[in-house]
Amino acid sequence: MEVHQAEAFLTLAEELHFGRAAERLRIAQPPLSRLIKQLEKELGASLFERTTRSVTLTAAGEALVKPAQTLIRAAENARRVVQNTVTGEMGQVDIGFAGASTQRIVGALAREVRKNHHGVSLDFHSAQFSHTGLQRVLDGSLDLAIGRWDFVPAEVDSHVLTVEEALVVVPSGHRLANEHEVRMKDLTNDPWVTLPSGLGAALQNRLNSLAMAAGFSPRVVQTAPDSWTLLVLVAAGMGNALTLDSVRDNATTDGVSFVKVAGGHTSLELRLIWRKTNKNPAHPRILQAAHRLYPATAN
Repeated sequence: MEVHQAEAFLTLAEELHFGRAAERLRIAQPPLSRLIKQLEKELGASLFERTTRSVTLTAAGEALVKPAQTLIRAAENARRVVQNTVTGEMGQVDIGFAGASTQRIVGALAREVRKNHHGVSLDFHSAQFSHTGLQRVLDGSLDLAIGRWDFVPAEVDSHVLTVEEALVVVPSGHRLANEHEVRMKDLTNDPWVTLPSGLGAALQNRLNSLAMAAGFSPRVVQTAPDSWTLLVLVAAGMGNALTLDSVRDNATTDGVSFVKVAGGHTSLELRLIWRKTNKNPAHPRILQAAHRLYPATAN
């Protein structure tokens, strides 16, 4: 039974009159009669008892009412899903983020989308550092990425979510652990722990630029896979690290001290990036949510 047959059958079952049913369906009565006869032939049973004075449902017709209603509901749902997907009201958006430093923003964005865009689901991919997130946005395996970049390619657009401050994190027993701020040149001979670096990765680039301005090149002794591990390595005395106030606020680790860097040039923009040619219909809904949450820094 096809959808148009189910619609004709149910209309006639409700009206029990070919003329009125044909009028509701906006077709002539003879085509409706042929449609019902064809349906009865396909099903191998009479669906209506017809006399010159009345039309009534047969037992087979009564049994067909619910399946016909189910078919029409399924067809309507299919049309609605397709239309909502095309308009972006339904769909899935893949978004990458690093970890501890962005977890509050990720949580806020997820709540905003769930509140205002019920049909859109966010598939979060963690441990996507800036260089990895940028590459995956470029190759299309991520719709969006949250991170820090000193520059992005021309084919990528971005929105500033917030501005963060870079801090030096040192072991709690470090000679400068109790200072309010530290000069980079006072750390010239210290070992350093870093996160993975790559194209445009702002935090690692900032460590290098701050160190170069102080007259040294940082001696990197280990690369940590994420900010939590980085703090553990610092607490173990492996070295210092350049991190962010958002990591300080979101990741609790004993045995470390966060110290401001004297001299400025420590502000970093946390951005949401996407490929300008992204064709995912649901993608603009997430951008709308991000702009609602963080409008003051819109660029």
